Amino acid sequence: MAGINESRSFMPVRIAVLTVSDTRSLADDKSGQTLADRITEAGHILAARDIVTDDRDKIRDTVLAWSRDKAIDVVITTGGTGFTGRDVTPEALEPIFEKRMDGFSEVFHRISYDKIGTSTIQSRATGGVVNATFVFVLPGSPGACKDAWDGILKAQLDYRHMPCNFVEIMPRLDEHLRRGKSAP
Repeated sequence: MAGINESRSFMPVRIAVLTVSDTRSLADDKSGQTLADRITEAGHILAARDIVTDDRDKIRDTVLAWSRDKAIDVVITTGGTGFTGRDVTPEALEPIFEKRMDGFSEVFHRISYDKIGTSTIQSRATGGVVNATFVFVLPGSPGACKDAWDGILKAQLDYRHMPCNFVEIMPRLDEHLRRGKSAP
């Protein structure tokens, strides 16, 4: 049965939050703040937080820099997952995924469907691994960020969550790098 194994000790994860928006600043970034609050309330470490415009190079460069930073275990982006011309976060990040996490998108859409019905198809939420760092790409609404955190990430980023969780496999994410294969 899925759930928290209280016999295991909690292990904080170092998480960076990147908001992708042409119109937000840290002062009015509700989605990024929602994630930051949930991260720290869960006992994790907010390792970095920033905002970049809807520009593929800026998005990719920030995530690549964070993925190379050993003080960051996970990157969560919010914004830029829709269908307008400025929504380019998946296009910026999917090409650098060493491994895609198709199940993340599927579970996110199932959770989202329960809240907003068929409107969930307007999101291109995705996830993957870059330089042995988990990267999750979320829509830019506070509600979507709450759904992703509360319904998926809170449990999967908790070492105590059974039968399995992301924290357990973090030390092995760079196995291909240790074998001499290059990362982005």
